[in-house]
Amino acid sequence: MVDKLLDLCGGSFNGKTVAVLGVTFKPNTDDMRDAPALTIVPALVGGGARVRTVDPQGRREGEALLPGVSWMDDPYEAAEGADLLVVLTEWNEFRALDLSALSERMSVPRMADLRNVYAPEDARRAGFEAYDSIGRVGYGSET
Repeated sequence: MVDKLLDLCGGSFNGKTVAVLGVTFKPNTDDMRDAPALTIVPALVGGGARVRTVDPQGRREGEALLPGVSWMDDPYEAAEGADLLVVLTEWNEFRALDLSALSERMSVPRMADLRNVYAPEDARRAGFEAYDSIGRVGYGSET
């Protein structure tokens, strides 16, 4: 999954700002056991990205497990000036976001929807210039 993010970021995380939505392994829990965030977020931070994270219940455990991350309460605030938006947990709060408002706040509107919350055509209509997901055809990335 990290390779998808690298492709969306042009091959490097260095100097990029990444908004991560969700760190728990599933919605409606604070449990991070085996969560994809435990490998993805350290790869982003280790690659030189500034990571802003939003999770309705995962912050307390996440602060201990994911050093080097800025925690925010609002997805739109996290997206401000971001180069990439990554959906890692399919919280209901993230299913109802205004994609146009998110893309307008971003420096470079690119999305990695690793939970298939949004359809690629919805992301495109909302102004995202690149989109990738799991098992769907994306657009605008290097692969």
